[in-house]
Amino acid sequence: MHKELLLDNQVCFRLYTASRLVTQAYTPILKRLDITYPQYLVLMVLWEKDGLPVNEIAHRLLLETNTVTPLLQRMEAQNIVVRERGKEDKRQQIVSLTEKGWKMEEMAYDIIPAGMEEELRTCPLKLEDYTQLAQELDSIIATLKKK
Repeated sequence: MHKELLLDNQVCFRLYTASRLVTQAYTPILKRLDITYPQYLVLMVLWEKDGLPVNEIAHRLLLETNTVTPLLQRMEAQNIVVRERGKEDKRQQIVSLTEKGWKMEEMAYDIIPAGMEEELRTCPLKLEDYTQLAQELDSIIATLKKK
């Protein structure tokens, strides 16, 4: 047996598990907004800068356009976003928040931080630990994006 292949020695397994469990923890909180975690990520991108092309949203989320498009279609059906042809480039689809999408920002602010704080209440990490962890994860992401 190669000890390098033991599950307990795999950082990637920990990253995968942490990601899955964080997404799972968000699920009941986001249910109050009637959105999924991937839809929440799209909303965060658009709350930061509205009126973006689909490919720019995909780029910000490190996803392929064909992964983002079905999310946007569902969000459009929920009246959270609208998609329109670009004025300069008709091939582009520009995604903008509806009034409902903008109202969801305040709703999310009211429930998500408190909900996640409750989920992580027993975790021994301090705020500065999360900041350091985010920086370390950013380094891993940046390194792997270059590949």
